[in-house]
Amino acid sequence: MGELWPEIFALLRSRSLAATRDARLFILEQEHPLNFVEKLLKHDLGTGLLTVSHIQDIQSTSASLSPPQTSEINQPILASQPKDLARTIAPIHEPEPLDIEFQNNLPGWRQSDFSAIANDVETDLTVHYDITGQSLTEGKMSDITACFNDRLKRIRKMIEANSNLPRKSQEISKLLQETHRYQGYENVAVAIGLVNEPRYTKNGHLLFSIEDETGELPCLLTKRTGDERDREQEAVLEAGLMPDDVLGVSGTFSQSGDIFYVNDLHFPLEHQHQKVSAEVGVSVAFLSDIHVGSKTFLEAQWHKMVRWFHSDPLAKTIKYLILSGDCVDGVGIYPDQDRELAIPDLFKQYSEFARLLSLLPDWVECLMLPGNHDAVRPAEPQPTFEKDIQLDYNSTTFVGNPCDFSLHGVRLLSYHGKSIDDFVAGLRTVTYSDPVEAMREMLRRRHLAPQWGGKTPLSPEPEDGLVIQTVPDIFVTGHVHGHACVDFRGTTLVCSSTWQDQTSYQRMLGFQPKPCMLTVINLQSHKSVSIPFA
Repeated sequence: MGELWPEIFALLRSRSLAATRDARLFILEQEHPLNFVEKLLKHDLGTGLLTVSHIQDIQSTSASLSPPQTSEINQPILASQPKDLARTIAPIHEPEPLDIEFQNNLPGWRQSDFSAIANDVETDLTVHYDITGQSLTEGKMSDITACFNDRLKRIRKMIEANSNLPRKSQEISKLLQETHRYQGYENVAVAIGLVNEPRYTKNGHLLFSIEDETGELPCLLTKRTGDERDREQEAVLEAGLMPDDVLGVSGTFSQSGDIFYVNDLHFPLEHQHQKVSAEVGVSVAFLSDIHVGSKTFLEAQWHKMVRWFHSDPLAKTIKYLILSGDCVDGVGIYPDQDRELAIPDLFKQYSEFARLLSLLPDWVECLMLPGNHDAVRPAEPQPTFEKDIQLDYNSTTFVGNPCDFSLHGVRLLSYHGKSIDDFVAGLRTVTYSDPVEAMREMLRRRHLAPQWGGKTPLSPEPEDGLVIQTVPDIFVTGHVHGHACVDFRGTTLVCSSTWQDQTSYQRMLGFQPKPCMLTVINLQSHKSVSIPFA
């Protein structure tokens, strides 16, 4: 009977159904399995997983599917057994949860870790921060000053709360007036400020200054040897510092008082974050950088993923799809881009992407934010798309970049990731081949794009919208066309995969993207799986 299963599978898939292993065996045990399934599909089965209990419920109400009744004369009865007592041939047990695996050597997953069907759960989305409709800047010097003062004030509180400062921090102007008080090893001073002009000396020491509202403090972080070596300081010396970082320093002044020797650096990230778990076991999936309109958009792989969404049991658990920017390739983003465009009209690119999204099953709800290729202002934080772009989209929620939001109580931070370019240029340990390290550095600093005047254009809002006010349970970026899903101090870091093949520019740089990987995370168990469609 096994040779009938491909035909039966196709029938079930046409109704967006996927049978469990027990259901498959149950169907194949019927006298005429194909005829049995055809009759079964005449009933309202819904979509999702087809189980034995589901089939039996239909059988109990349908005469055409009910098992034939065996006559009493053919029923075996023990001689010692009363005729009115039914005989139990084998004990009946409740079926145990199955460990369902992907076909074709795809990654395995446990059904208990992805326990809820998306169609059974109501949407629960709360947006905590989105710049859309709240941008107040006029681009004046007063706005820039207000933005940096707000950043310093908020991150200073985080450092004081999360770092083990040896003593209370002081204003830099007061420290500079009393340098003689902090010249011994035991007389430690503490200051918190913005980093200016970090640079290395010939001996590998790190020179920089920190600045607060009252003054500027020249600092020196030296390389240590022997028993004085410190791993955290060595990590900072290896990586470097970003201009406009906010951090704390503790140490002492030189005899002349013109340099501050740093004993310890204090970053604002707490040591370990405690994840929140949702009460329901639905899942969220992540994609970025689709680049519809480009000649290198991987459309065949997109349709392969759509078929998976309609047929695979895991897909039935995906309630949300987060699209972290650059869903279209845009127009005029870089010189001679028109040569690489399959759709040269910007609005037609968005319409085509809306059509591609409409192919996904109706239980998937999309959340879409802009990136540096999108038709919004380039300065971050970016507001969401204009209404005339949104018109073609049905079940999509549009937000700005970045967006801080919750799904069923689980906190997520989605950011396109343009500032990764600055982290690669500014820190020696961050590379495009390992973009997750940039995400770790963002969390350490509690800021998405600290450097002013770098590769990332910034909007000087009175309240700095790029401060990571609350540590998320899941932090997702895109932009660099890589892929990763790792844990960092209790936060799941997701670098969303692209749906674009290698571009001519990437080929020139020797960079190989990691396309067509769908990352799925369950909001209750926080288990993750990455599915390749390339």
